[in-house]
Amino acid sequence: MRYLKIFLVLALLITVAITVFNTYKNTPLAEPKLEANKLNNTTDLWQAPEENLINQEANASEILYGKELIQNTALYLGPKGSVKSISNGMNCQNCHLEAGTKAWGNNYAAVYSTYPKFRERSGSLETIPKRVNDCFERSLNGQALDTQSKEMIAIVSYIKWLGSGIIKGDKPVGSGIIELAFLDREASTEKGQVVYESKCQSCHQANGEGLLSSDKKSYAFPPLWGKNSYNDGAGLYRLSRFAGYVKANMPLGASHNAPILTDEEAWDVAAFVNTQARPSKNLSKDWPNIAGKPIDHPFGPFADGFSEKQHKLGPFKPIKAKRAEMKKNKTT
Repeated sequence: MRYLKIFLVLALLITVAITVFNTYKNTPLAEPKLEANKLNNTTDLWQAPEENLINQEANASEILYGKELIQNTALYLGPKGSVKSISNGMNCQNCHLEAGTKAWGNNYAAVYSTYPKFRERSGSLETIPKRVNDCFERSLNGQALDTQSKEMIAIVSYIKWLGSGIIKGDKPVGSGIIELAFLDREASTEKGQVVYESKCQSCHQANGEGLLSSDKKSYAFPPLWGKNSYNDGAGLYRLSRFAGYVKANMPLGASHNAPILTDEEAWDVAAFVNTQARPSKNLSKDWPNIAGKPIDHPFGPFADGFSEKQHKLGPFKPIKAKRAEMKKNKTT
């Protein structure tokens, strides 16, 4: 009887094993879940809507005009613009690559989903038109557009269309500019000059003046310093922004998943470019709360006690540590 029980138990176990095997042998293995790596994995990165979908929109003509203005800003609003002469000859897409659609190319993915929003720089709640005009006054070193103008309405319509599929408040992976880890040292303008001369100069020219297109109205390769470049109030004047931008996009042929520059080269060339002469902007009304200034904002006064030079070139880790300590002390 004892052997019979053992036999029955073994038979039951074999039956269960066969059942389990038959259940799973034809079941496909689950695909491994891939985590989006900021530079090397495109799995979950934001992608712009297909352009042919624009024609389905009631305001398709506005959206298309907005895209045209982003791509060819200078033809309409540059020094020889057909609509107005209110900017320096650069195009919006010189900074917002591929008409603001390139992942990690300073794109417009999260603009519609995150605006209006409070910004420390102005100390106020900002709208999309306000943000667009910031670019005109800083990156294009020009004048603000009338917020009710045909051109502003078109640009805002295009930006809204690009972000129309994003949940309000969300910021998809791949939007904006990549954030690089801080160096353990000050960014080197000398090393940056070597990088610029070997990897950037052929497009942006020896003295950073850029290269005009054949129409002589816009730039094939934008100026990086000098009178026709962005001014010292532009976002790319901050080292972290410039370094992250070039790391994922420059020199020509680079991308977020196939970068050409090392992190150190990106920081150093940012230091070289942003220590060259360029237009200045009255920044007296920026950052009314000085404690809200970014670590790499290069103009004082500062609440953390570090110098303008260190805020411009680093090292930034000590500033970050000091601010964390100040925040901790404030909350205890």
